[in-house]
Amino acid sequence: MECQSLKFRHYYAPTYCFLFNKWGAIVGQDVPFKAVNLGGWLVTEGWMTPSLFDGITNKDLLDGTHVSLRSTKLNTFLAAENGGGAGLVADTTSISGWETFRLWRINETTFNLRVFNKQFVGLKDQSQDGKIVAISTTPGPAETFQIVRNENDPYRIRLRASNGLFLQAQNGSSVTADFGESADWGDQNPSVFQVIIGNSLHGEYQVTNGHGPDRAPEVMKEHWSNYIVEDDFRFMSEKGLTAVRIPVGWWIKYDQTPPAPFVGGSLQVLDNAFSWAEKYNLKVMVDLHGVPRSQNGNDHSAARDGYAEWGDSDINETVEIIEFLSQRYADRPSFVAIALMNEPSAASITLDTLTKYYKAGYDAVRRHSFSAYVILSNRLGNADNRELLPLGGTLPRSVIEVHYYNLFWDYFNTLTVQGNIDYVNNERAQKLREVTQVNGEWTITNATMEDYQRFEKAQLNVYGKATFGWAYWSYKCVFGHWSLKWMIENNYINLKS
Repeated sequence: MECQSLKFRHYYAPTYCFLFNKWGAIVGQDVPFKAVNLGGWLVTEGWMTPSLFDGITNKDLLDGTHVSLRSTKLNTFLAAENGGGAGLVADTTSISGWETFRLWRINETTFNLRVFNKQFVGLKDQSQDGKIVAISTTPGPAETFQIVRNENDPYRIRLRASNGLFLQAQNGSSVTADFGESADWGDQNPSVFQVIIGNSLHGEYQVTNGHGPDRAPEVMKEHWSNYIVEDDFRFMSEKGLTAVRIPVGWWIKYDQTPPAPFVGGSLQVLDNAFSWAEKYNLKVMVDLHGVPRSQNGNDHSAARDGYAEWGDSDINETVEIIEFLSQRYADRPSFVAIALMNEPSAASITLDTLTKYYKAGYDAVRRHSFSAYVILSNRLGNADNRELLPLGGTLPRSVIEVHYYNLFWDYFNTLTVQGNIDYVNNERAQKLREVTQVNGEWTITNATMEDYQRFEKAQLNVYGKATFGWAYWSYKCVFGHWSLKWMIENNYINLKS
């Protein structure tokens, strides 16, 4: 079969967050698709669906939340010496990596605390001195703590260790778990700490573990049943879309009995999506958005604590997931493509490892389908955007997906509406031809409807030249300009014109 993967195409088109949007590019071959991502449906992204987290007790203390603990008596922060591998101290007056702990939530009040070097805080032994260290790479009972919050000030806490006693910082050089019960929450109590909450995650792991095993199945199944329904597929088809891109998580392979805390049932929802797509003449691209142990540490990868730990040892399990999905949907007429991994991080995944996985994943798809496109996502971060071309050139009907994010660049804060439009028409068009940078975001405030319409027209004119097509992020979102449905209904964009 002739390899067509060296023709550059645009893909993964506009994404909207308030006044931000992002674009990406791919290599592939087919009729142009006008697609939309069904983001936030089968893989949770809390910023898109914040109501999913309603009702979670202590929902500011979800898995992966960064916390720092200031001793009210010493006015210093707890820190893991050397970032881990030694004891805990309380001798610094500012927060950095060593003074930051990542939560692993056991239940609404009980947690493990992971330190900078990925060890867990724990009681060294059951001896009388109650020394606290950060040396274990696997949490157990000794690494489990209860967070007791003050009723009048929830950011004033005490930490009960596995020996039943509370942590205290009598001096900066030693932190011990040997303080008993006390009704005193004053500043001079050495067992009282102020918790400062930093970065947090709101993905699939957080929502399911936060609600717990009794309530999470009800919450998730209600969300799956109502967030996207059959009538949405009718709407998409009638408004000129030709395909949907559906992010899924690795646990979908295990369906009714996935590893905790994930909830079973999403596979049946994906089956429904295929049936609806066929009814309304839409194609389906399945996207493995979250892989075991996370490929980038982000919410949308279902990371537990923000560390990206997918690697060589996870390749076989991930390939099995791709094979499962390919085998299940290979004979469905709407099945057009499968993405092997969404946005792997260059900081944590080597090109050699990624190439090894992509080749094995491609082979798994081909065992069941010769026609489905296989999408290979480029690494995000410090990576050459052309690095997958040698591999793609050997894989017929492969697609290379490249994402760049200008969203956080100060340069775009200086551009006017017209400046953003000119950038798309000139710079982006050139970059698309070169298959280098293909994202166009803007940070314009107080933009008018006409501004949006002109900007969208510019983007569609430029990226519409890509022969594989584009996909909008996302179909639904609480923020209007990220929602293609909202944009269509409010006349910001007309895909038929």
